[in-house]
Amino acid sequence: MRIVTFVKYVPDAAGDRSFEADNTVDRETDGLLSELDEYAIEEALALTDKDKGSETIALTVGPADAKDAVRKALQMGADKGVHVNDDAISGADAAGTAKILAAAVQKVEQDEGPVDLIITGLSSTDGQMSVVPVMVAELLGRPAATQGSSLEVTDSTATIRRDGDTASEYVEVTLPALVSVTDQINEPRYPSFKGIMKAKKKPVAQYGLSDLGLDASAGGAGAWTQITQLEQAPGRTAGEIVTDEGDGGQKLVDWLASKKLV
Repeated sequence: MRIVTFVKYVPDAAGDRSFEADNTVDRETDGLLSELDEYAIEEALALTDKDKGSETIALTVGPADAKDAVRKALQMGADKGVHVNDDAISGADAAGTAKILAAAVQKVEQDEGPVDLIITGLSSTDGQMSVVPVMVAELLGRPAATQGSSLEVTDSTATIRRDGDTASEYVEVTLPALVSVTDQINEPRYPSFKGIMKAKKKPVAQYGLSDLGLDASAGGAGAWTQITQLEQAPGRTAGEIVTDEGDGGQKLVDWLASKKLV
């Protein structure tokens, strides 16, 4: 079985996010592998661990630093990596990203052989749109099962359990297929020292848009959506300090009442 898992390099949520002159996110700042993608990687590795003839390929789309997302996946245990990097990709929206990812999967199949299963995270931690997986599945003409909190795979099918507020349902799709998984499905492994060292020797294919049979219209130039204006989030203001002079409790109640909280 050959499994492709999408991995995304996202800005560090703990840092200060900045933007380019065209209102797109500055992706050259400090970043890391999107946390939700780690669950997809772990699920792919769990499947390939059971079948020594299988392999996991980590695929990313992004600037030069996006290779760090692939590197983390390789350190965790993925066998190979694919990095699509092209200046024309900057500003791509969900539809463009899906088009590039679908073309990259087809390139993997051309170079490596059929891809039986694509596993993705629930969403990226920066965009949080959750629409790219089903877009990719549609472009590839494959069934999709999304938001899986468990996954069972046979030679011909993949079955997920999707948990709702009051009930769970099972969705079965025929391979080749795409599934997305939630952060409830597993506990991602930490890269071992051995895994970190082995990752340095694992192959990472590098492609531009032309290598995938695409042109600049797949990137920002052909985006369906555009950011026209943005504002910096307001900074935190100092809170109100109440000095307790024996009436602190009453002052607290008065403050809560003024906010209609009691």
